[in-house]
Amino acid sequence: MRYYLIVGEASGDLHAAHLMRELAKADREAEFRFFGGDKMAAEGGTLVRHYREMAYMGFVPVLLHLPAIFRNMAQCKEDIRQWAPDAVILVDYPGFNLDIAKFVHKNGLAKVFYYISPKIWAWKEYRIKNIKRDVDHLLSILPFEVSFFEQKHHYPIHYVGNPTADEVMAFLDGYHETPEAFAQRHNLSGRPIVALLAGSRRQEIKDNLPAMLQVVDRFPKYQFVLACAPSIERSYYEGIEGIGKVSLVEGETFAVLAQATAALVTSGTATLETALFGVPQVVCYETPLPRLIGFLRQHVLNVKYISLVNLIADREVVTELVADTFKVSNIVDELTAILPGGRGREEMLKGYEEVRRAIGKPGAPANAAQVIVDVMRNA
Repeated sequence: MRYYLIVGEASGDLHAAHLMRELAKADREAEFRFFGGDKMAAEGGTLVRHYREMAYMGFVPVLLHLPAIFRNMAQCKEDIRQWAPDAVILVDYPGFNLDIAKFVHKNGLAKVFYYISPKIWAWKEYRIKNIKRDVDHLLSILPFEVSFFEQKHHYPIHYVGNPTADEVMAFLDGYHETPEAFAQRHNLSGRPIVALLAGSRRQEIKDNLPAMLQVVDRFPKYQFVLACAPSIERSYYEGIEGIGKVSLVEGETFAVLAQATAALVTSGTATLETALFGVPQVVCYETPLPRLIGFLRQHVLNVKYISLVNLIADREVVTELVADTFKVSNIVDELTAILPGGRGREEMLKGYEEVRRAIGKPGAPANAAQVIVDVMRNA
């Protein structure tokens, strides 16, 4: 069968590549064509457009690149029409992908699958109408989405497990580096490590890293190691004031977490990765207009938490310093609490066990591939 996949950023490229590998195992005649990235290209098939040409984040960048976005959209639609796939598989990236789903469904071109569903439980819940109308099968990787879609909106979905859990497990199975060897390889001292995960986009790093760096001098018994995002060049970090206080490690986020005693983490998938490595963390997320955002979090937004750890546990397992609580003094206090001997460390580690149990079955890409192939064969 022919599978057309669409992703819009690096994480989607990774998850889609793993899904393609499993689809090829389940369907020996699988053919792939995609808007994606290097990891997907390594699995075979035809790369039509790279996600780097599509990844515009924020209101102003999107506005400035509207002509390019519309061209990409038109090219994608025409390419789907010409190639005539059996299934279109959308991976996250809802602003683009929901429009593609509408096009494919309206024209009866293929079955539409959505892998890693849009986070409409956090914002833009009205999109449920589009999903119900245009998406044939939604494959979820977050356990709490089952009740949101099925009970609240009466839309049946497939929970397939969480690929991040699979990726962490696979890494730990093959990683046996000692702290001494890691320190020597990266020219580090022998002090315990506090990991800094400051986000994967320039704006996140610009907003969050400076405050993290202000904390370093308060913890002389520890060394702070910044896990650089793969999409950000080293020179960008080196231009941030105070960066000389920390060591930079590129392309080895999982290795940094495997060696860390604690972490300061910007919200996102990194919070879940950190929990799965068993590293106590403080979630740090700077926002513009902090008082207004703080008010909106309490009275307007659909979710109580911003970190996947707390959303999955449905309670505050990790402290979230967001908006009006994002202050250097608060970061110092909360980091002190989760370091060895701190009041909150053991309780947080117990909470991580809840998260692992909630995630449940392993093998998300294989489970998702089997759902897709079974549906297509029955169709």
